[in-house]
Amino acid sequence: MTKTLLATTVLFLAPGLAMAQGCNYTKEQQAMSCAAGSAYDESTRTCVPTTS
Repeated sequence: MTKTLLATTVLFLAPGLAMAQGCNYTKEQQAMSCAAGSAYDESTRTCVPTTS
């Protein structure tokens, strides 16, 4: 009975723990990409036209 209860508890909690381990969406940052002919400016955090 104890082994069954323990196994059931582990199987019940395992998916939630696995999802919590991989859930770091607030820490990820998406890379900025600019259109052709422009570049990312760190100071303004926008895309600015490039001069050739």
